[in-house]
Amino acid sequence: QLQLVESGGGLVQPGGSLRLSCVASGSTLDFLAAGWFRQAPGKEREGVSCISGIDTTTWYADSVKGRFTISRDNALNTVYLQMNGLKPEDTAIYYCAAGLGRTLYEASEYDTWGQGTQVTVSS
Repeated sequence: QLQLVESGGGLVQPGGSLRLSCVASGSTLDFLAAGWFRQAPGKEREGVSCISGIDTTTWYADSVKGRFTISRDNALNTVYLQMNGLKPEDTAIYYCAAGLGRTLYEASEYDTWGQGTQVTVSS
């Protein structure tokens, strides 16, 4: 059974960078779409960035375009989210997810979720 574990979160100043990692175990991420979603206190979960499992298609929320980059290394069974130019509004718990992802940004397309990693952007 596929399991996902996120890491790389932490406290960073505005303008700083973090790289989140999502390591899969129990099964392979090959051919599965993978995505990063986040949830801030008092807000609904939202999609951040997703990557196809069958081609190079990626999707980014408008709020992170040009600042965040998603990538995957199937040999390491790992998905990454490089976050640059972080803003206080990026503060949230970030979740990694994997699934069919027929519509990349739809959370309902992902059936395996990690436990989340906290990202806090503050001076």
